[in-house]
Amino acid sequence: MADAVNRVQEVAKEEASRVSAMTKEAVESRAYLYPIKGVLYFLSHRDLWRPLMSKLAAVLTTSIGVTTLMFAVAFVPQMAIMAFTSGPAAAISAALLTLSESSTITNLISRSFFLDEALVDTFDGTLMKQDCTNLVSGGRQIQSGGDSMARLGKMIKKPFAKFTPNAIIRYLMYLPLNFIPVVGTAIFIILQGKRAGPTAHQRYFQLKEWNQRQREAHVEQNRGGYTSFGLTATLLEMVPFVSLFFIFTNSVGAALWAADLEKNATTAPKLREQAKKAE
Repeated sequence: MADAVNRVQEVAKEEASRVSAMTKEAVESRAYLYPIKGVLYFLSHRDLWRPLMSKLAAVLTTSIGVTTLMFAVAFVPQMAIMAFTSGPAAAISAALLTLSESSTITNLISRSFFLDEALVDTFDGTLMKQDCTNLVSGGRQIQSGGDSMARLGKMIKKPFAKFTPNAIIRYLMYLPLNFIPVVGTAIFIILQGKRAGPTAHQRYFQLKEWNQRQREAHVEQNRGGYTSFGLTATLLEMVPFVSLFFIFTNSVGAALWAADLEKNATTAPKLREQAKKAE
């Protein structure tokens, strides 16, 4: 019995140490700011609005349909369950959960059928604005003349994965966590954010022509940053009715982060070389 207790304590300490290190890395990376930077950058560059505007009607129709269906089917049963965990606040908690579910389902459907190329265009257009034309040219043709969006030619590579059953299965597995007041919802968002962070850079990984091992190594090396980016992005995309806007701004934020990674990768060797010369 004593050995079991000691083992549990050791595992708890190891997990606490790991979480502490990742939290420190997340704070130092400042990656959690990029979704916010994406909002500001998107609002200040009207040419980036074109992909969003081209898909607005289709996604709004989907959002209204999904939200109406979810409230008709899921709201009352979830309120009944939450009456045991949230008490008098069950109706409010169930409404927020239903809105979150509706937003997530809308996002899954939209990304799978409407937003694939539009999000790639937004990501690539932002990279072009950040003087990463050479990087973008590996994934698509680049036209001459016009603004960054007008210069985007035919795509050579399309990285964003279509809808897969695994995505909805994983979401349904995590969903019951929301029935645990406060803590459960927090864990649910963290798990969603941990997955969303690396997903946001799938286009970047493809443009870099990294294989699976290189991608995994990069994500693991920057685990705190990707988790913090994913958390902020997930929270924004959970906002009812405006989640579509944040899907696009998160793509812009991911591109801004990718551009900074490229600049740092280029600058660091030069700085080391200058330091050696100074010695």
